Amino acid sequence: MKHSRTWLFTTVILAAVMFAMSQFYRASVAVISPDLMQEMGLNALDLSRISAAFFYAFAIMQIPVGIFLDTVGPRIAMTALTLLSVIGAIIFALGTTPAWLTFGRVLLGVGMACNFMGALKLLTVWFEPRQFATLSAVVVSLGTLGNIAAATPLVLIVSLVGWRHSFLVIAGFTFALALVFLAVIKDRPRADEGGAGEITGGAAAKNSYGADGKSGPRGSEDRADIRPSVSQTLGRAWALFHEKDYWIISAATFCRYGIYAAVQALWAGPFLIHVLELSAVTAGNILFLMSIGLILGCPLCGWLSDSLVVSRKKIIIPGICCMTGLLLGMNRLSPDTGVWVVYLVFFSFGLASGSGQVMYAHIKEQVPRANAGMAMTGINFFTMAGVAVFLQGMGHVMARFFPDASLTLPAFHLAFGLCSLCLVCIALLYCLTRETLVK
Repeated sequence: MKHSRTWLFTTVILAAVMFAMSQFYRASVAVISPDLMQEMGLNALDLSRISAAFFYAFAIMQIPVGIFLDTVGPRIAMTALTLLSVIGAIIFALGTTPAWLTFGRVLLGVGMACNFMGALKLLTVWFEPRQFATLSAVVVSLGTLGNIAAATPLVLIVSLVGWRHSFLVIAGFTFALALVFLAVIKDRPRADEGGAGEITGGAAAKNSYGADGKSGPRGSEDRADIRPSVSQTLGRAWALFHEKDYWIISAATFCRYGIYAAVQALWAGPFLIHVLELSAVTAGNILFLMSIGLILGCPLCGWLSDSLVVSRKKIIIPGICCMTGLLLGMNRLSPDTGVWVVYLVFFSFGLASGSGQVMYAHIKEQVPRANAGMAMTGINFFTMAGVAVFLQGMGHVMARFFPDASLTLPAFHLAFGLCSLCLVCIALLYCLTRETLVK
């Protein structure tokens, strides 16, 4: 049975939409934070706890998600967990205390934990290795529509029906999406199928890495139609954890995405509204444009890495350096700054952050194909843990050093400055990694 280009295209789109829901839920607190503060009397620390709960749950789930993807398969794993997120969205919409809101966010984090890694696992199985960085960037770009939906569109919907009814409607859409995904998606080609399975298998043989992370034949255990056992997956994970590059890439994604998402998912909202004195709609538009920057940056960096520069490190390191400069640029913003300058800085921050997506291709190329799910979820644990840590860390820093003025310009200056220092250290550390894509 051959799979048409239309079916493969549908697989990419559905995987991207599932990821978009994750992006929406993780970023949605930023623009409804004024409503939460007014309705429940929340402060900066309360907001950081509620928002970070999603990311802590998401991060903790990454190791079991890696096992699920390499054993049960992405179709069942993604569907089951997405259905759990529907319950979390309903609880969040009906919550009347910070504790219930936090619990709802925890379930959302658990439920959305599989969608990005599951999408990458599907790309690994159904497409050629040389297409991975570009296609994964496409998935991220399309998935970032979730961030866009959590900006101006969510502000407008909330202004019409309130934030509670908005989340109930979104929970219903998530439920329907999970059922469509279950009906359409297949985990892998069968051994006797042609089409994409044959193409993927053939390409894998030409561009493969052995169990030691070096170029070489993979053997039969990495065929697309064979699932590794749990013990094999855990054994490969143990070997992965002994690799220096794994920890460097993990630390890099911890800081790079942790800082980007902490700004995008929460702190950009209070910064724009309370510090720069912009309206909620204008703040939503700026977050919208920041997401557009990421949408453009991910495929651009993936294409540059795959086709033009033919390098992972030469894209990732300059991207981190650009993020550092733009964070320092945010420290120069004030209420007197022209709004178009603010738009440009935040758009560029999203654009530069797109280089971090290449890190998934970098780690994937250092392990056998059958262990790709574990490798990518392994670093994704640190990716999402970084968001939780920076979300709460920035809140604690601002509250600790500016207890009576935690949402003022000096407080954000300190928080953004510390984040910039972290990125400088990470850029230097990343120079020590091994290049996996060369001419």
